Amino acid sequence: MSMLEYNEIVERKYIVLDGAPYEVLTSHVFRKQQRKPVNATKLKNMISGKVTEYSFHQSEKVAEAEIETRDIKYLYVNRGEYWFCDPANPSARFSVDEDTVGPQAKFLRPNTEVQQMLFGELSLGFKLPIVVELKVTEAPPGIKGDTASGGGKAITLETGAVITAPFFVNEGDIIKVNTETGEYKERVSK
Repeated sequence: MSMLEYNEIVERKYIVLDGAPYEVLTSHVFRKQQRKPVNATKLKNMISGKVTEYSFHQSEKVAEAEIETRDIKYLYVNRGEYWFCDPANPSARFSVDEDTVGPQAKFLRPNTEVQQMLFGELSLGFKLPIVVELKVTEAPPGIKGDTASGGGKAITLETGAVITAPFFVNEGDIIKVNTETGEYKERVSK
């Protein structure tokens, strides 16, 4: 395990604090008047999901978390359990509860390959593609003259997710969706 200096604790790094893995969400190194520099951070506990603020002082070091990733294939969801398998061995199936997969799970299509993040043997969650292409299954018709407001309408995607999209999106269209924000990106085809 490598040790990080206080100023090396930056966004998107994973650290071990009090025996638990944390993701660094924000960091800001600053100096108050004549005092020594401090790194004020926001950390997300990767097990509980709780976000806390912590200040690292110049003399402090912290261990970098060894987060491993492995490729897995999403199969289906049943009663709040998401089922996955090893792409090389489809019979090696396992399930993960809805809280571990996270809110991005609503954009998962069967047979999509994702990356599982592991801290030792403990599953911390999944890295999904940032942008996915999904088919629109339900979209109310746009009302003529309604585009002046610049708003949108609620549409349903093939995975069952409901997002807001522009009025010109129709049923049967394939669109790109940002899985991190849940926002419409663009229409791929009609």
